[in-house]
Amino acid sequence: MVESYAIDSIDRSEVLRYMGYTGQSMSSELEGRINANMERCLSIGVPRGVWRIFDVDGRGAKEDGTPFVRLAGTSLELLGTSMQKHMDGAVAVGVMAVTVGMGVERELRRLSLTDRVAQVVFDAAATTLVERTADACEASIVAAGHERGLFANFRFSPGYGDMPMATQPVLLQALDAQRQLGITLTDTLLMVPTKSVTAVVGLFETIQPSTHASCAGCPCFDFCTIRPTGHTCRG
Repeated sequence: MVESYAIDSIDRSEVLRYMGYTGQSMSSELEGRINANMERCLSIGVPRGVWRIFDVDGRGAKEDGTPFVRLAGTSLELLGTSMQKHMDGAVAVGVMAVTVGMGVERELRRLSLTDRVAQVVFDAAATTLVERTADACEASIVAAGHERGLFANFRFSPGYGDMPMATQPVLLQALDAQRQLGITLTDTLLMVPTKSVTAVVGLFETIQPSTHASCAGCPCFDFCTIRPTGHTCRG
């Protein structure tokens, strides 16, 4: 499923966090530059995502003892103890990739040559925007799981825990993400556009401890399609 997301705002406190802000005094000029770069990022960014749900086809360990979770209909295997724990009991897995597009990538390159302060601010805004895009895509997976009577945990990306970065090419291939979103990989397995995110979400027959106790504070809140129906992803 390929989707575009209408995102017209990003959290300023998150932008400041990615900038490394810890409460220092800030000049009115910097305040203005932060606001301007947030607005520019929103105007340039094109938030899009692609996702699919695969049934779990088996679990086990490789010859070297590395745990794996195999997904049906794809060559994608989720490796490592982190995935073993995260997908313990999962009957299906949502696989996702999102990006905010090459326009943001080009602007980051331009600013790196012309305005390093603006580059730092714009980079933080772009990171905030792509994470919000990932929230929107995750909400779609949660809703699709809900339609199947399944409960989701939270998204988990290659490079977290001991989930290897080598997962990236197979994950992107499973989603046809290069054709669908224009995401490619460098020789070091970094994505281009750099402001892209891949992740997996476990789907279970029972509610998970990591599920938000209420809708308040859920990162998927603004994009949820379950709540308007009078239900929640908790059942």
